[in-house]
Amino acid sequence: MTGTATPTAGPQDTSASTGETTMQAAYLPGGSRTELHSVPIPEPGRGQVLLEVRASTICGSDLRAIYREHLGSGPEAYQGVIGGHEPCGRVVAVGEDVQATAVGDRRVVYHISGCGLCEECRRGYPIGCLSPRRAAYGWQRDGGHAEYLLAEEKDLLSLPDSLTYLDGACVACGFGTAYEALRRADVTGADTVLVVGLGPVGLATGMLARALGSTTVVGTDPSPDRRAQALELDAVDHAVEAADLPGLLGDGAHVALDCSGSGAGQSTALRSTRRWGRTVLVGEGGTLTTDVSAELIHRQITLHGSWVSSIHHMRELLENLDRWGLHPEKIVTHAFPLAQVDEAYRTADSGVGGKVAVVRSDDR
Repeated sequence: MTGTATPTAGPQDTSASTGETTMQAAYLPGGSRTELHSVPIPEPGRGQVLLEVRASTICGSDLRAIYREHLGSGPEAYQGVIGGHEPCGRVVAVGEDVQATAVGDRRVVYHISGCGLCEECRRGYPIGCLSPRRAAYGWQRDGGHAEYLLAEEKDLLSLPDSLTYLDGACVACGFGTAYEALRRADVTGADTVLVVGLGPVGLATGMLARALGSTTVVGTDPSPDRRAQALELDAVDHAVEAADLPGLLGDGAHVALDCSGSGAGQSTALRSTRRWGRTVLVGEGGTLTTDVSAELIHRQITLHGSWVSSIHHMRELLENLDRWGLHPEKIVTHAFPLAQVDEAYRTADSGVGGKVAVVRSDDR
């Protein structure tokens, strides 16, 4: 693990020595477009650090709610900031009162900056912060699709030396979300696990279920290309169409997780869960209609909703990945430099391949 730093009374800066004052940054104006602008490099204030962004992956929520069109309203809507909520990088400057971070440290950014005082934050879930001060990187404050990122020290997690910056970016949302869902269902080696939807989060869920000891992981997706990719990446033991699940699962899965965000996928997950089993809804969106008595109550199903990850579980995941020798970047099929961010988003939006990343030209 990267070591801790000694407290500092004032800012430490290495970027100034390069003479840089501006940086390239990508914005998401809607209409399936990106815009690349030159903007000032920010300076860290009290409790803040400046990261040189080394990898910033693209999430499905970026595509659904920002890139194609700006969905939502009010303080939780996209505020026209630099995009990208899955960043990882190297510290190049620290502000006053930064306690445990030094120049050169490698850090993953937990992508919600919460107030730190409300009940959700105190539980370790800034994702659910109840304060108007809540701000998501890439949504309400500048994100990772830039050469540098200004972050709060409290939002940073150490990246183990064994993991790459691209590994860290994958953890910042996608793998963290998958791990939280599996922890919520308390998956063990005794469980048969079903993953519905084999996009990036589904792939992460399958890989982590296997790492947690599940002896059988079954994946389903309507796309034959995604099913083939899941098998090629060794994320699942079996990848089939939904119609083939009864013959493969028999009485059903002990744990079924929907990563599709579709009503059909959510229904498949619930119906494919065995009696006394656990169903976890992970994918955003969709409308689920079910016969509550027949599908839930009479079959004694435990149904969970799981939203991203706690900061504690994300830290735990990074430590486990180091221990397991598992690299999340395995699911990244396309990587582009920042100058080609438009191509990166068009590729991600096409649904071809796995995870898409924006990386520094000297990283991959």
